[in-house]
Amino acid sequence: MYKDLLRRMIGVILLGCLVGIGFLSPVREYVKMPKSITVFEGQQIIQSLPAGTTLQQEEQNIYTTVMKSEKIVSIQATTNGDSMATLEAASFPIKKMDVKVLSDLKVVPGGQSIGVKLNTLGVLIVGHHLVNTSNGKQSPGEIADIQVGDIITKINGKNIKKMGDVSPFVRESGESRHPLDVTIIRDGKTLHKTLVPLQDKNDQSYRIGLYIRDSAAGVGTLTFYDPMSFKYGALGHVISDMDTKKPIKVNNGEILGSTVTSIEKGSNGHPGEKLARFSNDKKVLGDISKNSPFGIFGKLNDKLSNGGWNKPLPIALSDQVKEGPAKILTVVDGSKVREFEVDVISSVPQKFPATKGMVIKITDPELLKITGGIVQGMSGSPIIQNGRIIGAVTHVFVNDPTSGYGVHIEWMLDEAGINIYEERKQAS
Repeated sequence: MYKDLLRRMIGVILLGCLVGIGFLSPVREYVKMPKSITVFEGQQIIQSLPAGTTLQQEEQNIYTTVMKSEKIVSIQATTNGDSMATLEAASFPIKKMDVKVLSDLKVVPGGQSIGVKLNTLGVLIVGHHLVNTSNGKQSPGEIADIQVGDIITKINGKNIKKMGDVSPFVRESGESRHPLDVTIIRDGKTLHKTLVPLQDKNDQSYRIGLYIRDSAAGVGTLTFYDPMSFKYGALGHVISDMDTKKPIKVNNGEILGSTVTSIEKGSNGHPGEKLARFSNDKKVLGDISKNSPFGIFGKLNDKLSNGGWNKPLPIALSDQVKEGPAKILTVVDGSKVREFEVDVISSVPQKFPATKGMVIKITDPELLKITGGIVQGMSGSPIIQNGRIIGAVTHVFVNDPTSGYGVHIEWMLDEAGINIYEERKQAS
């Protein structure tokens, strides 16, 4: 019994020692050391080291230099490629660190106000209505289990691209008494529904009891474009139908120039809004090929000017964004792009694509006076920190219009089809 008690006491002591080791400063610093670092060509990053350790490079495309004290080292990248650095203590290797050096990708920042015109993939169901028949009021669409948010892509095997394509099928079905075979997309799945149009007893027309839409329009802000491929990204968030609140499936679309006519100032509980109109010349700036959680994407027809920010800027990855001062580019009057001060309140290093990666706060006194903070139509305004594009404004906090979310630029670039890991020469 005495031996059992002794073993238990020794076990408790050892457990306490093991737990206590985890609270030692050198151990905590060692655990915090990243397993991998990503850096751009020509960029220098600072890395803290555990006491009594050094970092040695193993490749020729990175250089490590002790700074100020032995606990801080700089990693300077020269040419792109995968590298390795070793953490050493008393000349013994204790941890390997992968270093990935990327070509210093540069894109042109946006800030321009743009008009957005989307054409849906098929026609979107936005509501039901009742047909006044001789047997009472009924909705054929509802009877056929066609729901709000469904997209009609085919009728009787024929493609449906716009609202005008539906009427001939409805009329023919009513006259022939043959039901319609309707192909719909619901939550990414393709379904077939049998729809029987009913005759309205007032005007004798055949109706399907569905409200449909085939396009949407609005305004937003361009975030960036690639000077080599002219691929662009804008808005920073998905465009949803105003009635169904579901993302619009894009068949095609276009962006046009837009002019801000006035600002409806935001306040607590009431987000403000940029009031804008399409430019008089209605010049098409580019197409829209994708509407995703990270914005709209496509290809410009030509270079765009935004005043003083026409030169390509390098980007920053999510783990390189710092809390502190930054700026945004946006339009608050007419079509002139202006620079305003903001603070990055928080930023989450993200290994996988995700929205709302940053929280930003408007600090510029003039912008606060004009808009009250972040307003609708400002979505997509590029955020720039230390000469690098770090992301775009996306959403405003309803109860605090001075603050809102931002999305990291790397995920918008990925959605645009721009590979930040590709080696390439930049356009001047």
